[in-house]
Amino acid sequence: MSARQGTGPEAEGGAAAHQEPLRPVGQWFEDMPFGRAHLLAAVALFGAFVIESWEQLALVYVAGDLGSAFSIDEAQVGWALSAVALGMIPGSLVWGPVSDRIGRRGVCLWSLAVYGVIALASTLSPTFTVLMVTRFLSGIALAGIYTVTFPYFLELLPSRLRGRAAVYLSIGWPIGVLLAVGVTQLLGGLGWHVVALTSGLAGIWVFAIRAWVPESPYWLAERGRHAEAAAVLRGLGVDVPEGTVFAVAGQEGAAKRARAGQPLDLFRGRLLRITVLMLMVNFAFNWGYWGLQTWLPTLLQNKGLSMSASLGFVALSAVFMIPGYVSASLLTGRFGRKKVFLPYVALAAVSGVAFAYADNLTQMYVANFALSFFCLGAWGVWNTWNGEFYPTPLRATGYAWATAAQLGATSLAPSVVGYLLAQATGFSSTILFVMGFLAVALLCSVPLPETEGKDLE
Repeated sequence: MSARQGTGPEAEGGAAAHQEPLRPVGQWFEDMPFGRAHLLAAVALFGAFVIESWEQLALVYVAGDLGSAFSIDEAQVGWALSAVALGMIPGSLVWGPVSDRIGRRGVCLWSLAVYGVIALASTLSPTFTVLMVTRFLSGIALAGIYTVTFPYFLELLPSRLRGRAAVYLSIGWPIGVLLAVGVTQLLGGLGWHVVALTSGLAGIWVFAIRAWVPESPYWLAERGRHAEAAAVLRGLGVDVPEGTVFAVAGQEGAAKRARAGQPLDLFRGRLLRITVLMLMVNFAFNWGYWGLQTWLPTLLQNKGLSMSASLGFVALSAVFMIPGYVSASLLTGRFGRKKVFLPYVALAAVSGVAFAYADNLTQMYVANFALSFFCLGAWGVWNTWNGEFYPTPLRATGYAWATAAQLGATSLAPSVVGYLLAQATGFSSTILFVMGFLAVALLCSVPLPETEGKDLE
């Protein structure tokens, strides 16, 4: 995208007395200061990511009560835990293209608001079937904000800070984990439905997003809403002259806007190879993380820890995720996405193998904390890198497919690992099976292009 200045007929390409050289929209972000508007947007979207993490994990830590309440076995509990992720798969594939067409902000607001209502309704579920349906529907609703959060944030950040700041946004995940552990310890004795009620109340956060997060100037310019795009850029600290008009390179006007959010465009031309590799990385990487995370309390209890000790182990693991994110944030701005992501994934896999063969509690702690550090540091880089592969008319759509691949793994992994546990597969064998997926993610990420230092298209 590019910009030219002028008003009236001159702005539409008529004879102009004076016209500034065309500038890509990304250039407005190169010297943009990081100010209060960015901080407020970061807080609002950080809160949304905390909610996303919380929702996917809260019931994991009251799985025993959930099973007792509905008289269901471990396999059925696994499906109940996966229901939100299952709903998010079709939800993400719908919300992503919608975001490329109607905007990032509207999707975030509607998604989170509807999620809150349905999550509250799920607490009244009289049967397991009704619970499954309401959790599935809440997943469809939550998928909108889950899909859009990172590409939306990337489109608001100064170019030089895009990698580092977006990785910090990822810290919302361990914060959500810690809240899920803390609240379930505090309220879990009152029953699973009280924990679910707390999830529904998180929908109130929609008011913070509405107040603090402007629409993406990239998207506004792409849709021909020049005055609004310029106003948002001014609010973000850039001195954009009145009357600035943004033009789109390549296909022009209505023809290009009509193709915004077209999923098949992800599989055409230069994007085909990127899309296939991206989907494989997302599926394998999320399986490697989620297959272990979902059943970690159960696996630890199989090693002799009590439920309370297992949740404490999980909480400490989440704490070690935070320095992993911070280190990855500092390194990605200096060395780029790929040179940080690849070694972090490799070290996470090595740590997972060490965890599988740990002989005592101390070794388990050290290995799992290293796994948390490197795996989640890599996730922070990947959340940023993944959002930079596609041009603005396809950015949310591409991220939607990435999300769907992640959620496919999220949905399948708990049930498959639950099946392995039900078949009395050993602790070490189960973890090694899960860690194999990290190796696949590592191999598939090698050919992907570096994006550090490049403007968003």
